[in-house]
Formats: sequence, structure tokens, C-alpha cells
Amino acid sequence: MKPRQRKQYFRNMKRSDDSEREKRRKRRRLIQELGEQRIPYLSPADPGFQELWDSSYAGLALRQSSALPDGLHERVQSALITLQRRGCLLRDLVRVRDRDVFTAVSRALVGQPGYTYRYLDTRLFTIPWHCEGEEGQKDEKEKPCCDSDLRDACKALWELNQFFCSDVKQQTNARGVKRSRSDTENSEDTPGEGMCEESVKDRLLEEKQEKEKKEEEEEDSGQGCSHSSPPSSTPPPDVAGLVQFNITIINYMDPSAMTQLKEEPYYGMGKMAVGWHHDEDLVPLSPVAVYSYSCPAEPKKEEVTEKDVEGQSKEKVKEKETETEGEGEGTSKEELKEEREGLEKEEVQKEKACWRVGLKVAWDIHTPGLALPLQSGDCYYMTADLNRTHQHCVLAGETARFSSTHRVVQCCTGTLDYIKKRCSEALENLHTDPEKNTKSLKSLLPSALQRIEDIHSEVEFEWLRQYWFQGRRYARFCSWWTKPMEQMEKDWKEMERMTQLLLDVVEDENTAQENRREMADVLLNALTDRQQHRQRWRDRCQSSLAQTLPAEEAPADRPYWSNEDPDMPLPFDLSEIINRVESLLWRM
Repeated sequence: MKPRQRKQYFRNMKRSDDSEREKRRKRRRLIQELGEQRIPYLSPADPGFQELWDSSYAGLALRQSSALPDGLHERVQSALITLQRRGCLLRDLVRVRDRDVFTAVSRALVGQPGYTYRYLDTRLFTIPWHCEGEEGQKDEKEKPCCDSDLRDACKALWELNQFFCSDVKQQTNARGVKRSRSDTENSEDTPGEGMCEESVKDRLLEEKQEKEKKEEEEEDSGQGCSHSSPPSSTPPPDVAGLVQFNITIINYMDPSAMTQLKEEPYYGMGKMAVGWHHDEDLVPLSPVAVYSYSCPAEPKKEEVTEKDVEGQSKEKVKEKETETEGEGEGTSKEELKEEREGLEKEEVQKEKACWRVGLKVAWDIHTPGLALPLQSGDCYYMTADLNRTHQHCVLAGETARFSSTHRVVQCCTGTLDYIKKRCSEALENLHTDPEKNTKSLKSLLPSALQRIEDIHSEVEFEWLRQYWFQGRRYARFCSWWTKPMEQMEKDWKEMERMTQLLLDVVEDENTAQENRREMADVLLNALTDRQQHRQRWRDRCQSSLAQTLPAEEAPADRPYWSNEDPDMPLPFDLSEIINRVESLLWRM
């Protein structure tokens, strides 16, 4: 990691509390401005739905189920059910507003081997998808890391990912070409199947340069993320014309099993399975593709566009009016009005019975929201800067539902290759004398020591404790991460030894070392921060919610050792050492 990126990484970690406070302040202000009012929102049956979509939600595209290749639905849906039956989909114990909560949705991460995804202070580790020519699908003993059923399931999800990679690019290019021709001919876009895909992004392209300047600041606004990854130096995927989704988050929820789903607070859209949020940890301006599968399977319906839905609703009203008029002159306007209101209410109930995605302009109470119903097998894309400028939620339907959400995650700080290089960088400062079998630090420069202690803390709190906080959920059905995490723990133990060597140097009164006070400052800051984080993780592992989990899913407080453990160079509880270094600094 470059020095600039490293500074940005730790600056983002320190600003996480400020970012969360700012979001709370905006939320309170929004609720205060609203009072008892509701912001309007539109569904396909409402007049002006398509116009609102085109003007305020142009980055959203719908792909109906028929757009996918033959046979892919069956393979993907079978894969999702396999993951559920094998127990791979679990509710995460995440951190929201300084407290632990269970997600309403059960999840698993599938994707490139060695990739992770971080959200709400939780790092998920991939089950590798198995694809032709892809390495990293075997463990250290060259055995498959998953059994055949799980491999087949992950391969089907990789096939869906390949379709999304090409289709998102094609649909984005098609929208741009169509709009360009439309402007030249001074004519309107022609509606048709998937007409929302005809939405254009000329405005987005015109503002691209301005938004790129702001990207580094905007990147910190992801909901619940304790820190963001450094900004990417490469062009965003849809600007460069390339889309390479590298992970998918598999979600599952059965509304009938949930008794405390929250009502959507701003628009009155209904029960939320997932609240309002921006997707986190993504490459700036990268798209998101979502496959939706409701089960048990719904009856296959004739495909219609959004305007068709609106037209059908109006046609029903007209038919009813005609029937009513034919019944005789005794029909009153009040009865006709009641019939119309009844039909509209019936339409709303049908919409709320199916799963929907809700969208809104972030922190805006003036633009109406959008609620898009999803039939089983439908897909939708969020392209351009929609994920940054808008928020979305998932509104629960009446049946259980899977989704596969494909993303381009930041790979600067979230891959196994990255953290292995960081470990190697730290251990380069450790010298071993082969004759005396003793160890020492090569460099005592405060800047070098600071870098090593930063890596030490990153390995412990961003990788080891994140992995073990999720119990043995990964090792139960996939062995891919087992050996890498064992090696990482060995490297971390060597870093503990390096911290102990630094303590020896700082406390050695007979050694006149230059920059001794600076070294002591570096050490004290690292030890104090480490002590606080260890206590925080201990508290999370012993929380009342954590105690409700079965043994194989319960958080493990690892690494943990007794203060008298002869194999460990330093005690787990660092309070005594912190007091010693503080006293030393007072005497200097």
C-alpha cells in the first residue's frame, strides 16, 4: 500500500465516528422536517411513474426474467436452495450505532478466491466460485475446498456473474446510443420491453469530472462502514467500458419467520427487509446487479412493461365503469367512486404482496420515491452514480426470497494477497541470528516502527478477530480459508514478538538510543489502542446476542491466551505494560 493510501486508510478509520454522527444528524433533521407527513412515492400503476424513473432514477434498469439465457434460471435457483439447505446462509451479528444487532437477512459471500467484503463493522470471507481455468479452488493439500454439490452451486453463481458482466455493459452502451440518436432526431425514446433500460445518463457523463473530484469525500458516506478503502486510481468500470463483478452477496429471508420487521418511515412503503442504505466498500461509480428469486415459485405471468401495468389498471376502471353504466340509471357517482377506489386499493395490495426495491434520492424530501415490484427471476441494475447519490431499501413480500447481489468491491485492502504482503512488509524488520538463535529489530526508526505496529493491529483486528467472530461457519463447509488464517496467526505471533523487542529497547536504561522518546510514544499509542480494541471484541463475543447462537456459529474470542502463557511474548492484558511505558515517559 502506498504511503498516501495508508494515510487515507487510517484517517478513514478515525473519521468513522464523525461520519456516523453526521448520518444521525441528517436523519433527525429529515424526520423533524417531515413531522407527521409522508413523502409521496410512485409505483408502476401510478401516473407519472415512468417520467419520474427517467428524470430522477435514470441509473436504475430492470431486466425481466425472460432476458436470461435458457436454463440459467434453473441452475441459479437450484444453487441458492443448495446454499440454504447446507446451512451456508446465516444472519450476521453486525455493529449499528454502537450496538450489536442481528441482520434480518441471512447471508453468504461467494466470489473470487481470497476476496472479502466489509460492511457494518463485519468482514465476510468468500466461498470461492468454481469456474473453468480459475485457480485457488483447492486447499493447501490440493484437495477441493468444497464438496461437489457446493462446487456446482458456486459455479452456477459464477455463470450468472458472467452474464451480468456482459449484459450490464451492453445495456449501458445501448442506452447511451439510443439517447444519442434520439437527441439527433429530436424525438422521444420509444417504449418497449424493459423500457427502463432505455434511460440515459448524458447528465451523469457531463458531470463526471466534477463528481470525480468529490469522490474521495463522498466515499466516506457509506452506511455503517467503520472505514472505507483508499480511492481507486483506475477509471471506474462503467466509464472504462469494463464490468468485472468480483463477488456476490447471497441473501435469504422468509417474512413469515420475522415478527419485527420495521415499517418504512419516510414514504409508508410497507415492511422493510433491508433498510435504507448505500452499498459499501465498492469501486466508485461501479454498477450493482441483483437477481431476485421468490419461492415457492409464483405462477408465470405474462410480461408487461411499466406503462402496460399503468394502462391495465386504468382499463380495469373503464371496464367497471361501462359495466356499472349498463346496470341502469340508478347508479350514483358515489358508488362509481367507491368502485374506483376499491380497484386502486386492490392494485396496491397486489403490489405489496410481492417483493419490491425502493429507491430515494439521499437526504431529499422533495423528490418522490420509487417502488419497483420484482417478479421471481427479475433482475435490476444500479449503474453510474446511482448508489452514491441515492439510497435503496428492500420491501418484504409475502413469500420467502433469495437474492444474488453482484458487486465490484475494492480490492486495495480487502484481499488475502493484500494482507499477506502487509505481513511480509512487517516481518522484513525482524532479524534472526542463526548462530545465537536470537531475534532483533533491524530498524528502530520511529516511522518504520509505526508502520509495523499499524500492520500488527490491522492483522489482529481486521482479519483474525473478524474471521473468528463469525465462529466456525466457514470451516464447516469450505476449507479454503483454513490454512491462510493459520499462517496469518503465525505471522501475527511474530509481530507480537517484535512489539516485545521494541519494549525491551525502550526500557533498557543502559542503551542510549536516539529517538528513544519517539519510540516510546509509538509503543504506548499502539499498546493503548490494542488494549481498547481487545476489550471491545471481548465484549462483543460475550454479549447477550452472541450467547444465543449455537456452538458452531458462536463468536470465538481468538486470539486469546492467559497472561502466563509461556509461548506468548506479551500478555493478553496490556494494562501493566501500558503503565510501565507511561511511567517511563514521565521520567524522560
